[in-house]
Amino acid sequence: MTDPGSYLTMPVEEFLEALAAGTPAPAGGSAAALAVAQAAALCAKAARLSARQLTAERASQLTGEAEGILAALTPLVDADALAYRGVIEQARLAVAARRAAAAEAADEPRPGTRKDAAEIEKLAAALSAAAGVPMQVIEQAAQLAEIAAPLAAYGNPALRGDAVTAALLAQAGARAAATLVAVNLADSPDDPRPGRAFDLLAGIARAVDEAVAP
Repeated sequence: MTDPGSYLTMPVEEFLEALAAGTPAPAGGSAAALAVAQAAALCAKAARLSARQLTAERASQLTGEAEGILAALTPLVDADALAYRGVIEQARLAVAARRAAAAEAADEPRPGTRKDAAEIEKLAAALSAAAGVPMQVIEQAAQLAEIAAPLAAYGNPALRGDAVTAALLAQAGARAAATLVAVNLADSPDDPRPGRAFDLLAGIARAVDEAVAP
């Protein structure tokens, strides 16, 4: 069940206004999650209406898989906004701590002391947590692309456009999410997630090529 205050309960126009507003969230991560969620919904539709082409059992299987991905993605629209708000708040605390430490050092220099170190570490933790949400978007998009490709190639030809659209939306959302992972982890060069994101994007690209092929 969605939260009554969830972005998912907003009318489309209201959500778009929220994206355009001068507030930190919702932002790119929520938009990426929603794009891939829409792709999952399109895959569920295409699979559900492809029983004649794929057999009822296969169509039911793909429908269930797409709906499972959709269920995993929809909470991420809100989760990304919450994680980003956490980063903003921690960044403010880190700036305040840095200024306080600088003022104290000017009054009473103490080489080697960093009163703001704890807040900086907390900011790094907040950024790491924020990277986790778009990383989930990429992982779900990778699974979804593997569903969209066979639907485009072998499913109901009347729904081919929907399956191809799903593949392209999944790729676009995943690429956007990968950018956010890289931005959030820019100061964490040892974190393996940007590399994993790149590998997943390569797999998504192959599936999209298969989906759009004549």
